[in-house]
Amino acid sequence: MHIHYLTGEFARSASETAFLSSQIDRTRAMLGFTLLFCVAFFLSFFVTDIAVLGLDTALRDTLPARLLVAASAGTSAWLAYRRPLSIRAMRLAASLSEGIALCCFMVVALARPDEVHWHAMSMLIILVVIYLYIPNRLVYATALGTGATIVFLALVTFVLPPPPVSDLLTMGMLLTMINTFGILAARRYNRVAREQFRLELTLKQLAQRDQLTCCYNRHYLHDHLLEHELQSARQRQHPVSVILCDIDHFKRINDTFGHHEGDVVIRTFASLLHKMVRSGVDAVVRYGGEEFLLVLPGTDLAQGAKLAEDLRAAFAANRVAPDADGPGLQTTASFGLATFDFARDDGHITLPDLILTADKLLYAAKHNGRNRVEAIAMN
Repeated sequence: MHIHYLTGEFARSASETAFLSSQIDRTRAMLGFTLLFCVAFFLSFFVTDIAVLGLDTALRDTLPARLLVAASAGTSAWLAYRRPLSIRAMRLAASLSEGIALCCFMVVALARPDEVHWHAMSMLIILVVIYLYIPNRLVYATALGTGATIVFLALVTFVLPPPPVSDLLTMGMLLTMINTFGILAARRYNRVAREQFRLELTLKQLAQRDQLTCCYNRHYLHDHLLEHELQSARQRQHPVSVILCDIDHFKRINDTFGHHEGDVVIRTFASLLHKMVRSGVDAVVRYGGEEFLLVLPGTDLAQGAKLAEDLRAAFAANRVAPDADGPGLQTTASFGLATFDFARDDGHITLPDLILTADKLLYAAKHNGRNRVEAIAMN
């Protein structure tokens, strides 16, 4: 998950989408709160319009612009709070609100031409809000901020009463500086947030996955998988199969070739399991040292038995090279399969019951000669 050097966002769109999706509730809340806060202050400054222009002129020249900002930003805030806006919709709402607010700010500046210095100060504050407080893509915030800065300096230079050259130069440098530091601060914030997300994913991976095989571990099985799959099976009233599988004579492999080559055999078997189950549907759990558990939602006895037999045959036909020059090691695995149709559930069967039954069937497969499948449908 590489982070882009310039933007602080993930370089791959899939990674960036995953990050944004994980933050979407927080982003909606931040967007709504910031826009409402800005609306309140933008409207409250109408008091200064009255003080400078008088009530009638202020009502005519500046109030429509301030009301337009309130309407656009307020609507975006309401949508952020009350509607499940997508990531793209939130960015559109943020950009439109910022663009309208900047345009209306220029209108107010034109209506009060003798207060260039106060307008410059207000512009600096608006830029800080755009870069740091309204959630948006950095490239959009940069375009709006730098574009508004250029327009404002053009107004000050060519339309409003021109200030002294020294004031204009200072103003331009301050606005350039606040844009630069705003971009750098927003980039830093982007990067820190994504580094934290990447770390959380790594910790989650370590907590849920076995490092050697990338299969789920027993901690994840007991804390999440059993309850989730049992609830889903009962709600949907579909069958669930579990397969407990164990590599035959694994201790002999370790004693003969060493633990490193034993790990190669385990990884090969795990890779085969991942390849032959349904991605995103079935779960592969490293249940013990060389023992694996498959949880197969929506799989009946016939389908489970076929999968177990296919796995048995594929692994038996596979050769694992214990070293680069060796002829390869041919080994086998035994399987215990238990199925229950939750359409007939009376509440007395649980997934741990299925696993216990599959364990007994695995023991039977070992006792009956290994390299075989023993299966049963529970009633």
